[in-house]
Amino acid sequence: MLPSVLICAVTCIAMIASVLFFPKLKLGKLTLSTYWLITLLGAGILLACGQADLPALFGTLVADTAVNPLKILVLFLCMSILSVFLDELGFFGDLARAALKHAKSGQKKLFVVLYLTVSALTVFTSNDIIILSFTPFICYFAKNAKIDPTPYLAAEFVAANTWSLALIIGNPTNIYLATSYGLGFLDYLKYSLLPTLCAGIVSFAALYLLFRKKLSAPVAHEPMPAEPRDKLLLGGGIFHLAACTVLLAVGSYLNLEMWLISLFALLSLCAFNLVVCACRRRAPRELGQCLLHAPYALVPFALSMFVMIVVLAQHGVTGVIADALGEGAPVWKYGAVSFLASNLMNNIPMSVLFSSVLQSASEAVALPAMLATVIGSNLGALFTPIGALAGIMWSSMLNEHGIKFGYLSFLKIGVTVALPALAAALGGLSLSLLLC
Repeated sequence: MLPSVLICAVTCIAMIASVLFFPKLKLGKLTLSTYWLITLLGAGILLACGQADLPALFGTLVADTAVNPLKILVLFLCMSILSVFLDELGFFGDLARAALKHAKSGQKKLFVVLYLTVSALTVFTSNDIIILSFTPFICYFAKNAKIDPTPYLAAEFVAANTWSLALIIGNPTNIYLATSYGLGFLDYLKYSLLPTLCAGIVSFAALYLLFRKKLSAPVAHEPMPAEPRDKLLLGGGIFHLAACTVLLAVGSYLNLEMWLISLFALLSLCAFNLVVCACRRRAPRELGQCLLHAPYALVPFALSMFVMIVVLAQHGVTGVIADALGEGAPVWKYGAVSFLASNLMNNIPMSVLFSSVLQSASEAVALPAMLATVIGSNLGALFTPIGALAGIMWSSMLNEHGIKFGYLSFLKIGVTVALPALAAALGGLSLSLLLC
C-alpha cells in the first residue's frame, strides 16, 4: 500500500506545482502542457513497479458506468468541438454584438442577468456544456465593451458549478455517485434542492461583493463591426449544439447516455459540414480548425488519474479512508474532504475513489456521506483550476483569447466564494436530511 500511496501523492504534488510554476514545456516548436505529462509519468511508474492488478484495472476502465473515463472524455471532446465550431464561424461574436445593444443599463444589471441565465440553463443541461458554450461569448463581449471580463467569467463558472447540484444530470459526478448508491432522480432532487438554493444565494452574494467596484465602471457602446457569415454552416452548427443540449437535458428520461448523444451530434455536424463544403468545392476549413484545437491533453490526464485511483482502491486505501472519516458528522467530514480531494486529483477520479470509500461506510452514514460528496465534487471545481476537467479546459480557452486568469486568481475566488458556498450547501444538506 505504501509505495502506491507515495507515488500517487508525489504525482499530485508535482502536478499542482507544474500548474503554478511551469505549466508549459517547449520542445523545439512544440509546446506541451506539463500537468498531463506528470500524471502520465506517475501512472506509468505505478504500472512499471507492479502496483496494479492489470486485468482488474482494465475491467474498471472499460466498465459500463456513468463515469467511465472513456465516455467522459468523448463527452468533453465532442462538446468542446461543437462550441469551437460556432466560435470559428463568428457565432459568439454576433451574440456579443447583440448584447452590447442592451448594455446601456450598466454592468451590474448585466452581471445579474448573466448569473441567472447561466444558473437556469445549468439546472436543465450540464455545467460543462454551459461553460464551454458561454466562455467565448463572454470573452468577445468584454473585449468589445471595453470592460474587465473577470467578474463575468467568474460568475459564469461559479453559477455553472453551483447550480449543477440541483439535478442528477447536472454533473457526471452526480450521476455516478447517486446511481452507485441507488438514488433515483426524484429522491436525489428532494435532498439536493435546499443545498443548491443555499449555495446559489451565498455564491452570488459573495461574487457581487467581490466585484462590486469593477461592476461600477461604465460600459462602452462602440458598435462592433459586422462581418460576413456563412449562414448555412452557422445555422447547422447552432442546430447541432441546440439539439445536443436538449437531448442531454432529457437523455436520462430516454435512457440515452450523454457521451453517445454528444458523439452523434459531432458526427452529424461533421457529415453536414463535409457535404456542404463538397457541394461548394472547397475545403472544410472551420471543421479542420476545430478538430486541430480540441483539448486532446485531457485524454492522458484523465486516464492517468483513473489508473492511480483504481490502484489505490486495489491496495485497500478506500477502507483506510472510511475508517479515518469515522461515523460522526458525515455531512461535514465527507463534504470537506471530498472538496479538498477534488483539488488534489480532480473531481471525477475523486468520485470514483469515494464511491469505493462509501461501500465501506455503515448504512447510517452512506446516504449523508454520498450527498455531501456530491456537493464536494461540484463546489470543489471552484477552488482551483484542477478541481474539474472543465476548469482546465476553461483556463485553456481563456489563454486562447488572451485573457490571463492564473492559479492565484482562481484561488482568490475559491477562498472568497467557494468556501462560503460549501458551508452553506452542507448546512442546507443537514437541514434537508432532517426534513426528509
